[in-house]
Amino acid sequence: MSAEAGRASAVAGPATARILVTDDQELNRDLLSRRLRADGHRVDVAEDGPRALAMLEGAPYDLVLLDVMMPGMDGYDVLARIKASEALRHLPVIVVSALDEAESVVRCLELGADDYLTKPFNALVLRARVGASLARKWLHDREQLYAKSLARELEIGREIQQGFLPPGCPSLPGWAIAARFEPARSVAGDFYDAYVLPGGHVALVVADVCDKGVGAALYMALFRSLLRALAGQAALQRRPDDALLAEVAANTNDYIATVHDRANMFATTFFAILDPADGRLHYVNAGHDPPFLVGSASGSGRGNVARRLGATGPALGLIAGSHYGVQVETIAPGEILLAYTDGVTDARAADGERFSEERVEDILADAWRTVVEGEDPAPGDRAGRVLERIAAAAAAYAGDGERFDDATMLAVARDPSKAPPPRTVK
Repeated sequence: MSAEAGRASAVAGPATARILVTDDQELNRDLLSRRLRADGHRVDVAEDGPRALAMLEGAPYDLVLLDVMMPGMDGYDVLARIKASEALRHLPVIVVSALDEAESVVRCLELGADDYLTKPFNALVLRARVGASLARKWLHDREQLYAKSLARELEIGREIQQGFLPPGCPSLPGWAIAARFEPARSVAGDFYDAYVLPGGHVALVVADVCDKGVGAALYMALFRSLLRALAGQAALQRRPDDALLAEVAANTNDYIATVHDRANMFATTFFAILDPADGRLHYVNAGHDPPFLVGSASGSGRGNVARRLGATGPALGLIAGSHYGVQVETIAPGEILLAYTDGVTDARAADGERFSEERVEDILADAWRTVVEGEDPAPGDRAGRVLERIAAAAAAYAGDGERFDDATMLAVARDPSKAPPPRTVK
């Protein structure tokens, strides 16, 4: 079969349609029914508007032939009710009426009729109009079926992708770790990870694969699997944290950049290893938005935001042979680390202005201030509450606007029990 024939067959639909003829005149109902049955269709009849609506609610039909001039509820009213119904609005309606005034034709078309025939009708014209209306209806049905199938496939993809995210964050004495993942579509290119490595140190990852949708989600799974597998192997070999990070970043980068170079896919990535015993944090920042570390070592002038953990190399998968430096910070008692993707700060207000890093910074500064001033009611839950505050503020800022990028956050808060005494906060 040729491609043209295949498309024609797809539009043609089944050979037999179920059609409802609505007319208050028995002669007209009989004449239309015989013509339609001769073409192989299954035909039911209704003598008035209320009966027609009841039949449409009770059984599936492919087409309605509708008279205008009927006592009680006329054809205009029946047509308006059909098109106002969510379940029936896509059902094609051909008005067959003795009225041939332009005003009647225009009114029916404005109400949603697919076609208009005047009585007495020509059998060949009737067949052509019915065939055209059914073809459009069957095409719509196929489009709806395809859309439902696609939605189901995306839902399956979303469920699979959720399986690549950790079921929960590690629970460590003296630490609180929380994450938040909000895809812009059913599937996303963002991901995070938080898990305990062999030896007791904690791996922390936040990454953003270029692009969005299904393609980005596929590469998200690949990046996440490479990072976790390679880190686990290196930890079993007792690699020091700095050597582990540099090796895993370089190997992941080279694999993507060489094996999948034609796809031109890359991921900005923040990958850190935390020693919960002393708070030391080794990290690689592969072209990612610099995370915030807020606490007592402030010097930024913005409410005690201490430092940003800047880039130590390019995005993973971008350039084969890239080198990734490793930096070290210490999360002191009472401090909070926030890593995030740009979907958080790029949330847009109605005027197009970004939510911005400055607004995130202010929320973090307020969260730290409650610690040093002794007002934090539940320090152990601080990481989760910080993420909730940022997400709520970004959502309120964007209003009803459509989310255009994935938004992911990971927060790590150290218990403030040994935090330094309060100091003046700007």
